[in-house]
Amino acid sequence: MEPLRIGVLGAARISELAIVKPARTVGARLVAVAARDRSRAEEFAVRHGVERVHASYDELLADPEVEVVYNPLANGLHGPWNLRAIAAGKHVLSEKPFASNAVEGAVVREAALVRGVTVVEAFHYLHHPLFQRVLELLKDDVIGTLRSVETPMRMPAPADDDPRWDLGLAGGSTMDLGCYSIHAVRMIGQRYGGPPTLVAAKAGERAGHPGVDEWLTAEYVYPSGATAVAGSHMAADAWDFSLTVVGSRGQLRVENFVQPHVNDRLTVTTTEGERVEHLGERSSYTFQLEALTAHLRQGALFPLDLDDAVAQMEAIDAAYELAGLPPRPTLKL
Repeated sequence: MEPLRIGVLGAARISELAIVKPARTVGARLVAVAARDRSRAEEFAVRHGVERVHASYDELLADPEVEVVYNPLANGLHGPWNLRAIAAGKHVLSEKPFASNAVEGAVVREAALVRGVTVVEAFHYLHHPLFQRVLELLKDDVIGTLRSVETPMRMPAPADDDPRWDLGLAGGSTMDLGCYSIHAVRMIGQRYGGPPTLVAAKAGERAGHPGVDEWLTAEYVYPSGATAVAGSHMAADAWDFSLTVVGSRGQLRVENFVQPHVNDRLTVTTTEGERVEHLGERSSYTFQLEALTAHLRQGALFPLDLDDAVAQMEAIDAAYELAGLPPRPTLKL
C-alpha cells in the first residue's frame, strides 16, 4: 500500500507517542509540520525526521502532498482546525475530544460529510487487543450478568498555567481524562446491553479557574439495570487509569486501559479462580494508525465514526450540565 502522507499541527509532546512512532512502525510518511513557533517546528522536524516545515497551519493545510492531518492542539483548537482541514480536503486524525461541545461537534460532522473526507477521533485504546478482549469476554458471558463498571481516571495535577486548566481552551479534567472513562462506559454499553443513561453527576472546580472541573464523577445505568461510574480527577495523589467490570459470576480488572504499552495486564476472576492475561505492550496508537491506513487505503471499516464522536460530546456536555458546570465554549479563531 502507498504510505499515508501525514501533516502534523503543532509540536505537542503527545505527538511523538501518538503519531511519530506509529508512523515509523507502519511506514507512513511524516510529510510536514507547522507550529506557532517556527523554531519549535524545525526542531521537531529534525528530531523526528519530518520532511519539511511550514510557516503556518494554513500553509500546511495547503500542501498538496499532505493527505491526513494529525491535530494534537489544545482541546479548544480541535474543532476550529478540524474544520479548516476539512475545508482543505484533508482527512483528519483528531485528538480527543474532537470538538469543544456537541454543537461544534455536529458542525464538524456535517462539514466532513459534505466534503467527503474521513475525520476520526483518537480514542486509541479501543483499537488495542486489551480492550477488545474485555468486550470479547463480556460477549462470551465469562463473568455472568453485568453488574457494574468503574473507571476512575486519576492523575497528579499539571502546572496551574497548563492549558488543560483554561476554560477558553476547553479545559477540565473531563475533557482530558474523563472523556476516556465516559467513552469506555459507552463502548461497553453499545456492545453489551445498550447505551447507558446518565443519572447523576458531581464535580469540583479548580481553585482560581471558575467553570473548570478539577474532578468530575458521572453515574450511569444501563438498560439491564447494571450501573457504571465514570470518573476523572486531574489533581489526584497518584495515577489510576484502571477499568473494573463486575458481573454476577466474577470480574474483569484492567490496570491501565488507556496505556496498554505501559501495562497490558488483564485479571479475570470467576468462580473457577483467577487468571492473568497479557495482551501485548504494542502501542494502541500504532493499532489506531494501522486501522486508519486500512480504512483509507482498502476501505476497511473504522470502528468509530462521526456519529459516535458527536454522541460522545453530547455525553460530556450532559455530565457537565448535571454537575452544575457549563459545557466548554466554542473557540473562534
